[in-house]
Amino acid sequence: MSVQKMQSVLQPRTFVENLQRVLRQNIREYGMYIALFVIMAIFAITTKGTFVSSRNLSNLLNQTGYIAVLAVGMTLVIVIRQIDLSVGFLAGFLGAVAAIALSRWGLPVIVVVLLVLALGALAGLLTAFPVAKLGIPSFVASLAGWLIYRGALQLVTEGSGTIIIADEAFNALGNGFIPDIPNIGILAEVHKLTLLLGIVAIVSFMLSEMNGRRKKLAYNFEVLPRELFVLKLLFVAVVVGAITWILANYNGISWTVVIMLAVVGVYHFITTQTVLGRHIYAVGGNPDAAELSGISVKRIIYMVFGSMGLLSALSGILFAARLTSASTTAGTLFELDAIAAAYVGGVSAAGGVGRVTGSIIGALVMTSLINGMNLMGVGISYQYIVRGAVLAAAVIFDVYTRRASR
Repeated sequence: MSVQKMQSVLQPRTFVENLQRVLRQNIREYGMYIALFVIMAIFAITTKGTFVSSRNLSNLLNQTGYIAVLAVGMTLVIVIRQIDLSVGFLAGFLGAVAAIALSRWGLPVIVVVLLVLALGALAGLLTAFPVAKLGIPSFVASLAGWLIYRGALQLVTEGSGTIIIADEAFNALGNGFIPDIPNIGILAEVHKLTLLLGIVAIVSFMLSEMNGRRKKLAYNFEVLPRELFVLKLLFVAVVVGAITWILANYNGISWTVVIMLAVVGVYHFITTQTVLGRHIYAVGGNPDAAELSGISVKRIIYMVFGSMGLLSALSGILFAARLTSASTTAGTLFELDAIAAAYVGGVSAAGGVGRVTGSIIGALVMTSLINGMNLMGVGISYQYIVRGAVLAAAVIFDVYTRRASR
């Protein structure tokens, strides 16, 4: 083996030294996973297992769905050094539009979904216009949108207060589960399709990781030591397998989880495998340098905010479907939950750093805190204090790790 290739693999003397070095080098990435594991372990103990029961875990993932979708879009907004405060009431307003289109206009579900998604993308572009064209700070532009959509939501719901959605197909987006394989005489009480999908996910992850490791070694890139690489594969396999088994013992995977994972998968591919993704991070890293290199910063702003509006619409659809209704309070504080989830998930306040896969972990952290504290009977006032402290800790952690890496 060549000297370069030998250097491409971390080779401290012991396993513990290997582990310590890897954790130091990847503290931003691994920190959020460690935090989620610790939080879930604490609540599993304090609630005597109720927190990790099949019913509660399924409910937790469904609660996470609409916030995780928003957090994915918010991650990209923060990456390009912007902010969007309008997304909460935009989601609530568009959820109400969906409810009206279904209950009063009698439109088919697919038409309603496409219409609402298109309106969301348009709303995002309208927010981007004063930012990209006029140079108005995104905080101010999106704050105006926050006020406008809050008023619009109250306007369309002031007659009835709550708009009930009776369409079962639409409500299944927030409350339904994927169908199961017909009973074949084995595992009759278990959702077999969920188990099968879990196995496929584990195998696909392992093959992808091993293929990626081979490519990195071929080009003399740095990779994990073999023992840590195997440990990583086993850990992910055990976690995914455990979650899959727990869900399979209830009703299986919900449509909300399917949509959430699809969104994360699509945006992960865009941000890691496409030119557009590289341009987004280039703008976040240094907008002036990106402009000088030929990247249209204005175009990126339009695309990121348009995407944020689209995901706001999807979040509104999921929330309305989950509650089977739209109300005047829908969307309240969604934007703060999305921002918190993005920061906890590893996005940097300075821009240019953050992964959409981290946003789903951040959303799970925040939702787990709410769910766990509710099960423990903690008052809402204390819940807000704890959530605020977690957000502050995430930002402090970001600042500390950036300084330490210099």
